[in-house]
Amino acid sequence: MQAFRYRGTDSNGKRVQGQIDATTREEAVRRLRQAAILPIDVAPGAGPSATPAGALTRNGKTRTAITRAVGELAVLLNAGIPLERAMALLLDSIEQASLRAEFAAMQQAVKEGAPLSRALSERPALFPPVTAAMAEAGEADGRLGPALERLADALQREDDLRSLIATAMIYPVILVVLSVLIIGMMLLFVVPQFESLFAGAEDRLPAASVFIMEASRTFRAGWWWMLLLLFGGFFALRQVFTRPHARAARDRFVLTLPQIGPLVRSAETARFARTLGVLVEGGVPLPSATLLAGRAIGNSHMAAAVREVARGMKEGGGLTAPLSAAEVVPAKAIGFFRTGEETSQLGPMLGRLAEVLDRDVKIQLQRLVGLLTPAITVILGAIVAAIIAAIMAAILGFNDLALA
Repeated sequence: MQAFRYRGTDSNGKRVQGQIDATTREEAVRRLRQAAILPIDVAPGAGPSATPAGALTRNGKTRTAITRAVGELAVLLNAGIPLERAMALLLDSIEQASLRAEFAAMQQAVKEGAPLSRALSERPALFPPVTAAMAEAGEADGRLGPALERLADALQREDDLRSLIATAMIYPVILVVLSVLIIGMMLLFVVPQFESLFAGAEDRLPAASVFIMEASRTFRAGWWWMLLLLFGGFFALRQVFTRPHARAARDRFVLTLPQIGPLVRSAETARFARTLGVLVEGGVPLPSATLLAGRAIGNSHMAAAVREVARGMKEGGGLTAPLSAAEVVPAKAIGFFRTGEETSQLGPMLGRLAEVLDRDVKIQLQRLVGLLTPAITVILGAIVAAIIAAIMAAILGFNDLALA
């Protein structure tokens, strides 16, 4: 296989570019045309790659498209259509040109005899490890369609949970941004209107009034470097938290925060339980399934604890006892793990646990938003009232001095 860089247009006339693997240039052109991309230029790339160069990342839009594609492929396979033909039919329903090109390359690999699980595992930037594991388990027992159906359901529930959290936080974020803008506008434009009234008499003004005017002057003189410092600090923190130790410390601290910690713990445990349940029901051995499901956890502290549990299981240990000792999952989850392990019904029990935790996440989100919204409103009102009160105190105090 060789990597070929391409430029072309999709079926809507939109310019697209990326990278595709093929044996020859003619094969690359054929695959692009099969993916409804009209190639303009196809040339050998710098090296092999399974993902179009910089054109395809696992963002929200791509995740949704992949989840839909996996579900449609499961439907086609359950209808008795061979895998190669099902993947060819699937290409017509993928709207994103770069993703369609990637699925076309996978379809060609399957046509040449490669298993679907290998094609998925060669694209870790697009497909999480659980995807290849479920496909491999389905191929092993000849039930690839049902395996992909369970996988698509799990991916869809995970996307729904992620969307729920993002949607719930929109209003508090907007409220914070508006609060900062309102306070900034008052310091930039409202407070300066009164400074000329008190010129030369600031030593006789209340301390609060002097503080507000000094804050306004400082903000007007250096708002640009304050903004630069804010963005610089943000990017510096991002760089710091790319280091494993710093990220682990941050994630460990997040779990201790009131309201936020239980929410993160429940959301991550729901994701872990759902992924582990799907893998166990698909026939993946429990130690391997635990290790793979741990990769779905976004909190690095919780993920590290699950990895330790998986290592212990490979050495003959159990799941529930070490997971309980790690104290990273909610207490109510331990009962589900224990019951599933003792009754040999771990997969179904974890599915029920994920549903219970999903409901908990919704309740905790509503509670968090219900607390944040009035808190932000009260803080904003208090700051604005303090600014107005300081100005009014200066005006009244100055009038009293003038009358005296």
